[in-house]
Amino acid sequence: MTEKVFIKGTFLDEISHDIPHQNWGKKEWSLDFKYMKSVGIDKVILIRCGHKNWITYPSKVLVMEQKAIVPYTDLVALFLRLSEENEMDFYFGLYDSGKYWTSGAYKEEVSLNCKVIDEVWERYGNQKAFKGWYLSQECNKNIGGIIDLYAHLGQYCKQVSCGLPVLISPYIDGVKNISQYTAQSKREQTITLDEHFKTWETIFKGIQKSVDIVAFQDGHVEYDQLEDFIKVNKSLADQNQMTSWINSETFDRDIPIKFLPIKWDKLRYKLETAAQTGISEAITFEFSHFMSPQSAYPQAGHLYRRYQEYLKEK
Repeated sequence: MTEKVFIKGTFLDEISHDIPHQNWGKKEWSLDFKYMKSVGIDKVILIRCGHKNWITYPSKVLVMEQKAIVPYTDLVALFLRLSEENEMDFYFGLYDSGKYWTSGAYKEEVSLNCKVIDEVWERYGNQKAFKGWYLSQECNKNIGGIIDLYAHLGQYCKQVSCGLPVLISPYIDGVKNISQYTAQSKREQTITLDEHFKTWETIFKGIQKSVDIVAFQDGHVEYDQLEDFIKVNKSLADQNQMTSWINSETFDRDIPIKFLPIKWDKLRYKLETAAQTGISEAITFEFSHFMSPQSAYPQAGHLYRRYQEYLKEK
């Protein structure tokens, strides 16, 4: 029998850069959590609590310091309640300023997020479902002070919350690492396996005491390269005493329309490739847009049904 990795977690993409909002309310979110649970998802990860001036909870820190717009619904409170009702773990994603860390001013990003961490823990830390943190500043190489940013923020999350686990989901600088604002789906240049190993060997050594779980995104390289990159990533995680998951993307990077639900054969191939390398479980970006029966994309419901069939296979 072919080894399998199952999708056990999903990001919640409520504050997005590049994916249309579905304008869900409490009713739609409640139903979606039930759909998630029905296919074995037991954890949800808020991908970011805010980006620039759009936020998911009424943060006094971000309103004062970033001129954030107060949301009409406290989504963090809603997601925590739904997580508890459905016996899921909730991971809180930090704030992405969209300016400090991307310009190399990572100390400002760290300082701001430490205030957010304090505020969030005081406000929601007593919730039963609050089980971890997500560092939302995604990267593919050692630039912009990313090691210090991850190390400092990861340590601070753990310090404030008495050691709750910290998750990151970096990506590979492969041929599909291309702007979403172009119709192209590939580029000519790509990082080599050796270059990737050396880059991440350095990063992992610098963050090993601050990050507990790493889930590399699986969509930026060609399918015939994926196994080799996953093996390198898992080896580095093992060497640095980190748990290795896979972020198996449920959207397709191979077509010019960005972004639509992925072809089922591609998702299955990625999950089975991860299983062959010893990865224990997958999370995904992300269920609600690309895999939910109530998604704005009809193809997502079909992907959900194909995955249900996969779960039932012997």
